[in-house]
Amino acid sequence: MDIEVLGALSVQENGVSVVPTAPKPRQVLALLALNADQVVPVSALVEELWGVLPPRSARTTLQTYVLQLRELIGVALARGGDERCSAKDVLVTVPGGYRLVTRSGRVDFREFERRAGAGYRAMDGEDYRAGARLLAEALSLFRGPALADVQAGARTEMEGRRLEEARLCALDQRIEADLRLGRHRELLPELTVMVNQYRMHESVHGQFMLALHRSGRRSEALDVYQRLRATLVSELGLEPSAALSRLQRSILMARAETPAPTGAAAEAADRRLVARPH
Repeated sequence: MDIEVLGALSVQENGVSVVPTAPKPRQVLALLALNADQVVPVSALVEELWGVLPPRSARTTLQTYVLQLRELIGVALARGGDERCSAKDVLVTVPGGYRLVTRSGRVDFREFERRAGAGYRAMDGEDYRAGARLLAEALSLFRGPALADVQAGARTEMEGRRLEEARLCALDQRIEADLRLGRHRELLPELTVMVNQYRMHESVHGQFMLALHRSGRRSEALDVYQRLRATLVSELGLEPSAALSRLQRSILMARAETPAPTGAAAEAADRRLVARPH
């Protein structure tokens, strides 16, 4: 079984989709997919579907949704000519819950975690070229917001936030790798969008400031800091972090006529500037 949750929900058995069109069975499948090969308690599924005040018929209705999913799985197994197992072997009933069995199928969020982990290890080893490549490969698995077409209950919403945070962490490190490699000009269009999307994210703004400064656009880098500061003060009553303030002062004191560093020179300049804020 192949599972994709990094975008629209896709669950396929033998290349045949088993995703239902009805919202609540779709929710059940989404939560099972997010916990593939692990037991999902009935209580968790009930909470996902109906919150803290489920109807008296909740468990019976849940069983109906499971039967509907098994019907779709059974059709997919039959079309694939797979006689080795039944739908009950794929969507398994266990004491107190259910388990969706992938049978060594592809699960995109686990592939993302594997590639991102390799990218982080490359970054730790200061192999920025490999880090940039591996993290970019991991990020390419996202086809949009996680479970974009699923009506989210409490549990899938929480998982969606977790996956988005994981995506942002990988993106942060991929941009860091590109900055280390002197790709500051190439990053400007992407970072321009990001600072507007994440208006109070200090790390993104710090990266944009560095990219602009290294591209010979010092005044614009300082403007980014001032816009962020105004937003933080007006909306949160907070000043930028000490690390970002030091970066601002470092750029402010840099000579305007100094050529923008590239490649190894840019990496050396990083050491002279303040460490990037997190």
